[in-house]
Amino acid sequence: MSHGLRNIFLFTIFILDCRSEDKVDQPDEHMTEAEGRSVTLQCKYKTDSPQDYLFWYIQRANDFPKYILRRSKYGGEDTDAQFQERFDSKVSSNSVPLTIKDVRVSDSAVYFCALRPTVRKLKSNHIQKHVS
Repeated sequence: MSHGLRNIFLFTIFILDCRSEDKVDQPDEHMTEAEGRSVTLQCKYKTDSPQDYLFWYIQRANDFPKYILRRSKYGGEDTDAQFQERFDSKVSSNSVPLTIKDVRVSDSAVYFCALRPTVRKLKSNHIQKHVS
């Protein structure tokens, strides 16, 4: 049986809070990567808030957004247990890129970057899979 490369489709959108001084930009709307490789989703931000936590969420087809991780440029970080092995982010003064290692077809989803917590952190091991 032939094992060809499968492409992973990743979609990003941004969530903007109502503050006029806050801005989030995810320049890559669509990304495709072969299984087994790493991919980095970009997120640039601007905020005047002294409490600048950055959040990443994933939303698979027919499912609610789920919390992936939180980062702060002051060193605070948290990653949901189901994403700790392959998902990581390092925050800088104006960006918080999300890197997914060993990308899988099941990673095909919409990814959200946000300056505010927009989805309650869910304690669940259930993951709905979506293949594009």
